[in-house]
Amino acid sequence: MTQQSSAIIGQLLHVDPPTHCEPIQSLWSGYGAIERWLWPDGRRVILKRIAPPTEVRHPRGWHTDVGHQRKLESYLVEQRWYRRFSPVDAVWPRCLGITSLDNTTYLLLSDLDSEGFDQRFDTPGPAQIDHCIRWLAQFHARFIGDKGTGLWARGGYWHLDTRQEEWQRMENASLKAAASDIDRTLKGARWQTLVHGDAKAANFCFGEASVAAVDFQYVGRGAGVVDLAYFLGSVFDGPELQEQTDYWLNRYFELLADFLTLPEPSSKQLEQEWRRLYPVAVADFARFLDGWAPAHWKVNEYSLAVVEQVLSQRDFFLRF
Repeated sequence: MTQQSSAIIGQLLHVDPPTHCEPIQSLWSGYGAIERWLWPDGRRVILKRIAPPTEVRHPRGWHTDVGHQRKLESYLVEQRWYRRFSPVDAVWPRCLGITSLDNTTYLLLSDLDSEGFDQRFDTPGPAQIDHCIRWLAQFHARFIGDKGTGLWARGGYWHLDTRQEEWQRMENASLKAAASDIDRTLKGARWQTLVHGDAKAANFCFGEASVAAVDFQYVGRGAGVVDLAYFLGSVFDGPELQEQTDYWLNRYFELLADFLTLPEPSSKQLEQEWRRLYPVAVADFARFLDGWAPAHWKVNEYSLAVVEQVLSQRDFFLRF
């Protein structure tokens, strides 16, 4: 596999094959690997090698054909994303080539480390969080109204249409009963953009004064606050979310207003709608976790309180 990967990289770039491989990480459930390939002169590229296993070993025991097909589709969506879009303001890797051979897909990307985004933070501080919020605001502003052709009809790996098995296993009966209405409320948002769909802190690569994002397997249509709620839930625990959410929600809309090109009445209407949808987005992800991993650390007092808020105001949220 190593020799074949090297040869394919050389063919895609029309250069001599690279000589050295550094493993970065395995793909979820053993579906392949991400590797850094190097030449003696210092050039570097990233190879995402997608090779679905014959026997799936999901870390949480979800070994189903539905999950397998969802993952396969996610890799196709990612390839369509890279073929269609190039980074402009909100930065992500450049696609250098895509090919398939022997049931393996080779997605060749620029190395963000070489482009100055070589820092990673398990626990990002305020400056890093602000960079990520800025990235999301730029991204969402750029793709307002985009139809998302070839991408997911709904961005995010947890939306209800693709998570019926998890819905069946939910423990919170009230949230389970409201799941379709919560989903319909988000789906019915007037203002739609493209959402990254997996905008957790681990999918951001940091530079000195900016950030780039990776992993576009679940990009698709949605309200921007879907990404924001998921991101904040990935960097803060319950008490911190209670304390920090209003500040970062206001910061997001401040930045979004700077990047939007909509006339003022429309931009104000968008903000009003997305602000009202923020707790719905929190409740929607809580719905997924309740069925998928109810003991997950992201199930906390903040998210549970927001769920109760949404359920108590259910008629209000359904007027979208």
